[in-house]
Amino acid sequence: MSTPFPFTAVVGQDDLRLALLLNAVSPAVGGVLVRGEKGTAKSTAVRALSALLPRVDVVSGCRFSCDPHSPDPACPDGPHAPGASGSRPARMVELPVGASEDRLVGALDIERALTEGVKAFEPGLLADAHRGILYVDEVNLLHDHLVDLLLDAAAMGASYVEREGVSVRHAARFLLVGTMNPEEGELRPQLLDRFGLTVEVTASREPGQRVEVVRRRLAYDDDPASFAARWADEEATVRRRVVAARELLPRVRLGDGALRQIAATCAAFEVDGMRADIVMARTATALAAWAGRTDVLAEDVRQAALLALPHRRRRNPFDAPGLDEDRLDETLEQFAGAGDGDPDGPDPDGPGPDGPDGGGGGGGGQPDAGPPDGDTGARPEEAGSAQSAPSRAGERPDTAEPAPSGAGEQSAAGAGEPFRTKVLSVPGLGEGAAGRRSRARTEQGRTTGARRPRGVLTKLHLTATVRAAAPHQRARGRSGPGLVVRGDDLRQATREGREGNLVLFVVDASGSMAARQRMGAVKGAVLSLLLDAYQRRDKVGLVTFRGAAAEVALPPTSSVDAAAARLESLPTGGRTPLAAGLLKAHEVLRVERLRDPARRALVVVVTDGRATGGPEPVALAERAAGLFAAEQVACVIVDCESGPVRLGLAARLAAGLGGTAVTLDELRADSITALVRDVRATSRRAA
Repeated sequence: MSTPFPFTAVVGQDDLRLALLLNAVSPAVGGVLVRGEKGTAKSTAVRALSALLPRVDVVSGCRFSCDPHSPDPACPDGPHAPGASGSRPARMVELPVGASEDRLVGALDIERALTEGVKAFEPGLLADAHRGILYVDEVNLLHDHLVDLLLDAAAMGASYVEREGVSVRHAARFLLVGTMNPEEGELRPQLLDRFGLTVEVTASREPGQRVEVVRRRLAYDDDPASFAARWADEEATVRRRVVAARELLPRVRLGDGALRQIAATCAAFEVDGMRADIVMARTATALAAWAGRTDVLAEDVRQAALLALPHRRRRNPFDAPGLDEDRLDETLEQFAGAGDGDPDGPDPDGPGPDGPDGGGGGGGGQPDAGPPDGDTGARPEEAGSAQSAPSRAGERPDTAEPAPSGAGEQSAAGAGEPFRTKVLSVPGLGEGAAGRRSRARTEQGRTTGARRPRGVLTKLHLTATVRAAAPHQRARGRSGPGLVVRGDDLRQATREGREGNLVLFVVDASGSMAARQRMGAVKGAVLSLLLDAYQRRDKVGLVTFRGAAAEVALPPTSSVDAAAARLESLPTGGRTPLAAGLLKAHEVLRVERLRDPARRALVVVVTDGRATGGPEPVALAERAAGLFAAEQVACVIVDCESGPVRLGLAARLAAGLGGTAVTLDELRADSITALVRDVRATSRRAA
């Protein structure tokens, strides 16, 4: 077994280490989501945490880690005899992104259940993680059906395995820890809310600290055992402190003053639901216990807010997580006097016993409560260029006013307000990654038929299995009421669900698009389609064309945030090299097919259909469009032409691509609803 990198040897990353230790003190906090760029010790710190956790008392021989003091009465390995107990180190179980459903929840032997009537169950990772840590690296890339199972287990504290009426249940209470790189896509809101705390991590820009990181890593790689031995005393000290904080935790007092500050903070930042209040209360209590105190102070509430609220106040996928610390301080100061004896609100004359001036101490040696001076927490929008786009894609910068038509390159226009779009899908039946856009054969969904299993049977089609076995009962010597079933009789259910697609946006950024101030509306439409792609779990890419050439503004990625940022900063101007844009998109699709041949593409061309610049621009565009038609690529053209006189060029382009054309107005989902409503109203008046 390899020697893990010591937790106490991690350089910097104070917020990350504090969040993990708070969960070690109080698992009820609910886990940690670690967001940050690659190479910032996210996985290293998480994997090192398990060595600091106290040993776990378990029932001897129980595969589900039952507590001998209160064993699970429904444990599949039960009932347990009293006195058969032991202890083991706390486990950290890793869930691979590509794991199967059976690997996560466990597998039930359907053949033995049908033929022998026994529940032969092989536990999965949820059983292994019970009373320990479940770690998901790249959690934002986890398949939707695994996310659903994690949500169910986290909500109920138990895992259920159902196979055609045969079910097994076991306890599954674990500390959920996930790491992710936001550039690769965001989490579903439901799973995001299940993480108690969130931490943003970035690599240090301080040369001395970076030198120390390299020095320690090289020393560890040269001799892991010797390096770990050098840090054994520090590890033991932290381990003893975790145990002491756990013992102190039940005696920590969370006064009414601190509770009012917590409630006021959550209300001020408009977080959804009540989970944020509960998590903040538990975190503040754990902070006090970690500092060796029995009273929760305002500084604990402030630190709890910085850890528990940023990921809960995102209103859409284009909002960067974060917290306005000035507003947080104002709220805490306003409610600092709301003590136990003042049920009506804060006391303007002075702080109460739980106010910010009570008790000094600063956390008893814990890492600093907030980021260092000048560091705002490394929000994703700050990781790029200093001239990055506004953090909210819906904001319109001061330079949004376009220059007159025919000018050269113009400033980036701000995007219009997003709206709910029509559902655009790829025709036919695919077999790509699970998602929510187009029809596909999937492991989840409605049953459409049956086939012989290829490999391990995962979804039994009971009716087809019975039909296959029924004609052979006499030959097999059936004598009782049971059905004699053999392996050749088993049938796998085929199911139809939804898949995620590659949505490739090809955006016309030429001068004609900037005319009559259309680019703001166009960006608003593309932003709306990006929001739809986020909700349907698609990959997205962005190709733009203007002037004399086309470029890949964003290669295919799962990060819709990145696409929105590139779109916001997109300048306009120049001629319209439509053929170059289509050829560049065709090349992107060719490369992507080699990487992921099962994922089908939907090409969304946003243009007014004009083609200018170079010799025979219209003929070149028609030939480029023919490539998509020949390969039967699903294409949608968003017609951006406006004004009293329209040439219908986008519709001609759609015909050449073998796709369909919709106007900006028709793209809105509510426009169809309004049309139906008008038709119904007209029918009622006619009647």
